[in-house]
Amino acid sequence: MEAISLFFIALAVIFILLFFNFVPVGLWISALAAGVNIKIWTLFAMRLRRVPPSRIVLPMIKAVKGGINVTVDKMEAHYLAGGNVDRVVDALIAAQRAEINLSFERAAAIDLAGRNVLEAVQMSVNPRVIETPEIAAVAKDGIELKAKARVTVRANIDRLVGGAGEATIIARVGEGIVTTVGSSETHKEVLENPDKISQTVLEKGLDAGTAFEILSIDIADVDVGRNIGAKLQIDQAEADKNIAQAKAAERRFAALAREQEMKAEVQEMRARVVEAEADVPRAFAEALRNGRIGVMDYYQLQNIQADTSMRESLGRGGQPSSEGSENMKK
Repeated sequence: MEAISLFFIALAVIFILLFFNFVPVGLWISALAAGVNIKIWTLFAMRLRRVPPSRIVLPMIKAVKGGINVTVDKMEAHYLAGGNVDRVVDALIAAQRAEINLSFERAAAIDLAGRNVLEAVQMSVNPRVIETPEIAAVAKDGIELKAKARVTVRANIDRLVGGAGEATIIARVGEGIVTTVGSSETHKEVLENPDKISQTVLEKGLDAGTAFEILSIDIADVDVGRNIGAKLQIDQAEADKNIAQAKAAERRFAALAREQEMKAEVQEMRARVVEAEADVPRAFAEALRNGRIGVMDYYQLQNIQADTSMRESLGRGGQPSSEGSENMKK
């Protein structure tokens, strides 16, 4: 009997140890002391669902103390979906203190979308300043201006889910600066009235579709850059010069090629003349043999040639050739 009694006592002790190890009784007592009405079997069920009870009970205590009406089931469901329950509760408390209308479902959706809901609430209360990088733009007179802007934004709770981020704001502000400077007749207009950029950019409604509300755009710095217009003109003149030089070289090469062709044609004509002159004596000899011309005709032709040679020599200021003199004597 004593052995059986000891067995049951040991069994009871083991059961009690397992019960207190598996069921967070201390956490349940803390919840009851804070006024959170939660059953111990609910904590046991959380263990079965592999949900750490402390991740639910402690934020629940914070929510009750902060006056937030939320159920354990919603918090547990948000945890199982991969959300940060503690951060959502902190955001709800901060929104309530700032009199911002934010429900648990909306805060949970923002948290599951990957955004820091607590930071968004804080930014909604305390706007943040986003500084753009140096943006270069060119006025109509060709002068480049480099501007930096500071954009004061406030988080828009209703557009946090699906809204664009800071990169979109910076890109749109840069686009507005380029448009404003580019539409100015001279760069001096922008330097005299930098607020013209802010007014033009704000009128475009750049915060549409973003998770922010633009409160103001202030131009922090404007510097004069390069003379882009003059540089473009220089580049264009250089390009025109290169084109003209290329065309002149093309014409020169064409003229040289034509000159070479003409020289070749002259050489060919001279060769033909020489060839024809070489055929004259043979033609004379053939004519003499055939009786088509007489000896006197041949001498007369020689006298004409000699007279022509003498006249050419006298025209050049020289002496008559010996061949011409002999022919004249004959």
